[in-house]
Amino acid sequence: MSGKLITHLRAHRTKAGMTQADLAAAAGVSRKTINTIENGVFTPSTYLALTLAEELECSVHDLFELPDDPN
Repeated sequence: MSGKLITHLRAHRTKAGMTQADLAAAAGVSRKTINTIENGVFTPSTYLALTLAEELECSVHDLFELPDDPN
């Protein structure tokens, strides 16, 4: 498996009317952490992914997906 995790975090956060700072505060992380997840620089832990999904009232699968495997 190769490629970065595909994230839909920004779309769900925007739909929820939250800023990066709002979501960061709710999840107990820094705004920079949210920014790096949204930009595909950082892959969240399982715990953080579950926390973000809970705060955004969606599933982890709604927020993140694996890239298609070309093989």
